[in-house]
Amino acid sequence: MSTEALAGPERRNLAVRIVHFLRDVRGEMRKVTWPTVDELRKATVVIIGFVAFLGIMIGIMDSVLQFTLVTAIAKWF
Repeated sequence: MSTEALAGPERRNLAVRIVHFLRDVRGEMRKVTWPTVDELRKATVVIIGFVAFLGIMIGIMDSVLQFTLVTAIAKWF
């Protein structure tokens, strides 16, 4: 295979490829539908509430399993 075959349009200068990439990124970012402040606030409240709920559930499960596996079984042995 000769080097002329490798020097096609894909073998452009690095700076040209970076500029082309950044132009594509800018074009794609213009297509994004950004949430409004109200939508962002509501989503944040839901996420914080869900994380708090999961934390409480994990804490309850940890307490139950600790009592079951450590305290109750220790009394038998």
